[in-house]
Amino acid sequence: MLKAGVLGAGHLGKIHLKLLQQSSKYELVGFYDASKEASKKIETEFGYKSFPTMDSLIDACEMVVVVTPTSKHFDCAKKVINAGKHLFIEKPITETVAQAEEIRDLAKLKKVRGQVGQVERFNPAFQAIKDKINNPMFIETHRLAEFNPRGTDVSVVLDLMIHDIDAILSVVQSDVKSVNSSGVSVISETPDIANARIEFENGCVANLTASRISLKNMRKARFFQRDAYISVDFLEKKCEVVKMKNAPEKLDDFAMVLTNAEGVKKQIYFENPTIEINNAILDELESFHDAIKADRTPEVSLKQGTEALRVAMLIIENFKTI
Repeated sequence: MLKAGVLGAGHLGKIHLKLLQQSSKYELVGFYDASKEASKKIETEFGYKSFPTMDSLIDACEMVVVVTPTSKHFDCAKKVINAGKHLFIEKPITETVAQAEEIRDLAKLKKVRGQVGQVERFNPAFQAIKDKINNPMFIETHRLAEFNPRGTDVSVVLDLMIHDIDAILSVVQSDVKSVNSSGVSVISETPDIANARIEFENGCVANLTASRISLKNMRKARFFQRDAYISVDFLEKKCEVVKMKNAPEKLDDFAMVLTNAEGVKKQIYFENPTIEINNAILDELESFHDAIKADRTPEVSLKQGTEALRVAMLIIENFKTI
């Protein structure tokens, strides 16, 4: 078991505390939060040990989860890494790409492992189909959420869209060629609705939409590739694969067939991959444990977290705002 602690005991921090305590792979040491009042309340209510300083918690741990506001990520991550401890840091990795690159390089120098909390990578629906996504050429995502003041200190791109940016970068094996984007601020000081079009060097195009002032919640992605269409519903944890192949000469009565302009007949068939329901946050934490023990690159490395942030910042920099 690895001794683990949590920096930041807000909404998400409490979830990490609960899951680390449940995990058979970690020994929960405790937490540090800058609010003494909140720390005392959490310690009394849940029994987690509160540490008086950030340094004292880090010293007692082998792995530290950073769940502070994004503005504090950089300083906290540096403290953890300089102490020689492994780092799990929630998305976005830092406020700026320069900070993220420094954290990435520092972890390599200090020979510690780091993972970014991109929880949708561990969503069971995405896990079920990620290996079936092969050279997609068009991708469309919609991530809509009802308004919640938590998270509005950053743009909707860093709050919500970054989940889809990371998922897309994990399956498109090509560099980003160009980015076009627009955003609208409705309630917050930063955009609450955003749309981005990402073009990759290999010709793939991704169209992403994110909103945090929707009347309903939606988290869907669609991947189009040669002879296949793949859909993922991250919210409902469902997925579907629609494939096409050249139709045989002899068809059964229930076969679905399309004929293109050249007269080529394609048979359509459906796959419904098995989805193993999980707790995605627990899975990402335990996956990080396994990466540390095996001394291998984590599922969502600091390098990948940096690249997701790089694309997110390109989207924000290219905003045509209203």
